[in-house]
Amino acid sequence: MIIGIPKEIKIDEYRVSMTPAGVHDLVGHGHKVLVEDKAGEGSGISNQDYLEQGADIVSRDDIFLRAEMIVKVKEPIAEEYSKLREGQILYTYLHLAPAPELTQALLDRKIIGIAYETVQLKDKSLPLLVPMSEVAGRMAVHEGAKYLERENGGRGILLGGVPGVDPGHVVIVGGGVVGANAAKMAIGTGASVTLLDINLPRLRYLDDIHGSRLKTLMSNKFNLRESLGTADLVIGSVLNLGARTPRLITREMLKEMQQGSVIVDVGIDQGGMLETSRPTTHSDPIFEVEGVIHYCVANMPGALARTSTFALTNATFPYALKLANEGYKKAMSDDAALRGGLNVCLGSITHPAVATALGKEFVKPEKFL
Repeated sequence: MIIGIPKEIKIDEYRVSMTPAGVHDLVGHGHKVLVEDKAGEGSGISNQDYLEQGADIVSRDDIFLRAEMIVKVKEPIAEEYSKLREGQILYTYLHLAPAPELTQALLDRKIIGIAYETVQLKDKSLPLLVPMSEVAGRMAVHEGAKYLERENGGRGILLGGVPGVDPGHVVIVGGGVVGANAAKMAIGTGASVTLLDINLPRLRYLDDIHGSRLKTLMSNKFNLRESLGTADLVIGSVLNLGARTPRLITREMLKEMQQGSVIVDVGIDQGGMLETSRPTTHSDPIFEVEGVIHYCVANMPGALARTSTFALTNATFPYALKLANEGYKKAMSDDAALRGGLNVCLGSITHPAVATALGKEFVKPEKFL
């Protein structure tokens, strides 16, 4: 198979979808790997690093024209739509539920779209989402702390406090991978940390790990409103597989929060947890609504490109190799987890949550296998 690795062109995105080690293994299995010129520069990987492992360095147009499978980090943006070819495999983060235009473009081009974020194992874990969720969860605390500084418009709060002064209050909504990593980092700063989730066994698990250093609450409107009222930093880490993030925080709730508090909406890729959220970029990351700072960067791990590239490809590469070795039909027929990643195929939506979110017909993926 011919595999194409384009340079990411989404604003402030510095990750790359394949490391030289991945190229080495693909070439060793008899595949041809095309890497766009300077695709790895943002992650500290040179053209020469790829050439030494057997890749060809080519132009962007060559990637899309020749590759049978395109491996990316982020979803295509508008200027890439026309480059996609019918029957091409696109293996990347897609986040289609809040993206009707992108979805329609993939349907019109009859792309085989495999989304990292909906590949799901039998235990319900999301192996290709976990690495970036770990990065985003830990990063959320760093970014939130930065924008709590008075110079950046925040309340002027040091999360850990100092002797004789109360620490800051961090509220985490959602106890999955993002939330658990955010809690770990926030506790490490010495902050007072509250975590809300609707899953009682998950709350028990996190309580067992952190004990009295973490306050756990069942997530409901009353507890959320009460927690927001005393929060200095709120981290939104709620996920519905393949679907739009539920909007749990309304504009009215913001009015009850402390002026200069900060909300980091990690789920903005799937639409965001706040009624007032909209995607931002690393170069223009924040905006203010009702006196509350919103940090809604849609590709948070892109700022930590080298760490994120290697963490992501550790997880995504085995599936890429399987797709290359076996073709998508056999690979997905044999692997239910990978089959769950099929979001669109040859003009149809093949993931139920995406179809529901966009009000379109769902076609079972098995039809195409």
